[in-house]
Amino acid sequence: MALVAEDLRRDATCHDHQPGVDRATPEELQAVNAIRVLAMDSVERAGSGHPGTPMGLAATGYTLWSRFLSFDPSDPGWANRDRFVMSNGHAALLQYALLHLTGFPISLDDLKSFRQWGSKAPGHPERGVTPGIEVTTGPLGQGLANGVGMAVAERMLASRFNRSGHEIVDHRTWVVAGDGDMMEGVASEAASLAGHLGLGRLTVLYDDNHISIEGSTDIAFCEEVGARFAAYGWQVLNVENGNDIEELAGALTAVTAEDGAPTLIRVRTSIGYGSPGKQDTAEAHGAPLGSEEVAATRRNLGWESQQPFEIPDDVYDHYREIAERAGMRRREWDQRWARYADEHPEAAADFERGLSPRTTDDWRGSLSSFEVGTKLATRKASGKVINAIAAQLPELIGGSADLAPSTSTSIEGAGDVARGDFSGRNFHFGVREHGMGGILNGMAAYGGFRPYGATFLVFSDYLRPSIRLAALMELPVIYVMTHDSIALGEDGPTHQPVEHLLSLRAIPNLVVMRPADANETAQAWRIALQRGDGPTLLVLSRQDLPVLEPPEPGTIDNGARIVEKGTDVAIVATGSEVELALRARSILEGKGVSARVVSMISMELFDRAPGEYRDHILPPGMPVVAVEAGVTLGWERYADVAIGLDRFGASAPGEVVQERLGFTPERVAEEVAQLVVAAQPRGENDVTTA
Repeated sequence: MALVAEDLRRDATCHDHQPGVDRATPEELQAVNAIRVLAMDSVERAGSGHPGTPMGLAATGYTLWSRFLSFDPSDPGWANRDRFVMSNGHAALLQYALLHLTGFPISLDDLKSFRQWGSKAPGHPERGVTPGIEVTTGPLGQGLANGVGMAVAERMLASRFNRSGHEIVDHRTWVVAGDGDMMEGVASEAASLAGHLGLGRLTVLYDDNHISIEGSTDIAFCEEVGARFAAYGWQVLNVENGNDIEELAGALTAVTAEDGAPTLIRVRTSIGYGSPGKQDTAEAHGAPLGSEEVAATRRNLGWESQQPFEIPDDVYDHYREIAERAGMRRREWDQRWARYADEHPEAAADFERGLSPRTTDDWRGSLSSFEVGTKLATRKASGKVINAIAAQLPELIGGSADLAPSTSTSIEGAGDVARGDFSGRNFHFGVREHGMGGILNGMAAYGGFRPYGATFLVFSDYLRPSIRLAALMELPVIYVMTHDSIALGEDGPTHQPVEHLLSLRAIPNLVVMRPADANETAQAWRIALQRGDGPTLLVLSRQDLPVLEPPEPGTIDNGARIVEKGTDVAIVATGSEVELALRARSILEGKGVSARVVSMISMELFDRAPGEYRDHILPPGMPVVAVEAGVTLGWERYADVAIGLDRFGASAPGEVVQERLGFTPERVAEEVAQLVVAAQPRGENDVTTA
């Protein structure tokens, strides 16, 4: 794994490119050029896209897929397939072309409709749209982090199910990444953790083409990437000529000899390879080459046909042979699986059940319930729920960004995931929130696990791009976000979330749940675990909150419930502010005002609820006051008056901060009383803030 100084010097990003001799048979060269032709033709037809990187990476992709990758075009979801991720998602046509040529259900017509409405070939790879695409990529660095998550999941699944003489989980994860990925922080976070864990079945093919949108990478990026990854604990290999199939194959063969560390293969390529006028220039990056340049490139590559999308039959025959060899590996695994299932039937059943959507809710009977009248922070209630259901839900795994004691997210007695031992269920992400988010997505996309990750709510900003991608991919990741308001106190405004609830609620397909007490927290976990079509974010308190009567069946599922009845006005609150609303209700009762208190645990769920249920909770014509320790924007949909916080917090004990910023029962009662007296009709909103 060690690198000599010469190796590191060769890896210097600011280095002239002096390629050696290309080594490929005429048949291989034709197969590689087919990828280049399909890439530039698809971009030309679409009028937009990124032809240069697929053209430069064509030999790399071909070598991997033809000699090393385990896949099955007839079953893209085969359990023991290698995972292949295009982290530089703008180069999607490399993968689309390979999927098409090797027989996956993506046709030539799909490539002709690249970037068009309803196409199986969208502008960037999208999970669930194109068969064979593992994760949605495009935001640079995310795919590399996803790959780390997949490699971790593979090792965890292997530790659970492999038996002596029966290695049914033994595949690899391959990530293609570019210079832009290497600049992004999320990739560095994930790569650092991968090296720490010694993920020997993870390989990153680094497309070092020295070009970004603005021009040469020299203007902003001049580092020894290999030296950095070696410092992370990776094996680092160099391929100086990215068009030399034998040099590429040698490096890929060396990967299989190193099982104790992940591998970075720096592949020196030429963007837009074959284009006489645009090779090695930024012009080849993100725009069509133009019809004249396409024609010139065909001639330069020795491609006989000048007709777009015309691929010779012998090229298809060649790729069919590649697919047949891959099919032999699949059939060999099927035989291994049959022997495994015969000798270990219970483990085999557990394996198949873990990789399928859960059809039973055995764990629901283990959900915690909490004694009414006691007090408990919802973060601690969440920890009790996790440990209560863990035994019945073995696929539940997770951890935090170095905050497990504060977020209460450890599974007791379950062991830690560590280098050389992946049998545990507790994951230590370190102070790497963004990397954690990307790794969680990779774990969820891999299958077999229900991952969760935890940090303070204010640090959700650090992993927001990964949360967004989980929502886009409909991955059932669970986020545990604690220390949810100014009530956390002394740590001050840097740690007190204000705008975060609103911003997270703005992400489509993300369900944000802020429970009012321990019993609602248990039900929030139930809902999160039952979701299979998107992520859920639990927002939990640092401070103790009174335990309320358990929700009636079905109420929390609809996003809101009536905690106390009332006829004159409704006070709608979330989380810890429900307690504040209840105390204000007592004051109002003494003034002859009948106030209803509503816990709105989730706006998303409430908005999806039947209209009659929403009208039951908030009857038309009833004045509504909202109370939440966050920005007021968004509450105008439900309330006539919103008591919130359109400023940052302050450092002081939590009770003092809340009082000084106006979160008192007296303040709430006064606002409610004024609204009742004024009998302000719905629609003439008056938002007030602290």
